[in-house]
Amino acid sequence: METEYHMEKQELIIPMPKELDHHAAKTLGREIDFLVDSWQIKKLVLDFAETQFMDSSGIGVIIGRKKTMDLYGGQLQVMHLGERARQIFEKSGLLRLVETADSGEER
Repeated sequence: METEYHMEKQELIIPMPKELDHHAAKTLGREIDFLVDSWQIKKLVLDFAETQFMDSSGIGVIIGRKKTMDLYGGQLQVMHLGERARQIFEKSGLLRLVETADSGEER
């Protein structure tokens, strides 16, 4: 799996896959960590615009990236949470851990 991304200065935006399950999670976390480390990213934004399914492995990817960004003194944000993704974020407590980048949304 090759991750497409957009980078400006020290901000990296990663579009999340349509299905964020254990298959995608295996390599996605490593790829993101490699990019963050290689380019000294200070702000990581995970874009959930296309994500329709996420299981516990997806939650693990987010928690792992939060730890990575904390380690580097950076910031993790999520954006474009659809209804399903938002429910998962709320029920799992992820909204208390990460910021949302969408306008009008608060943690």
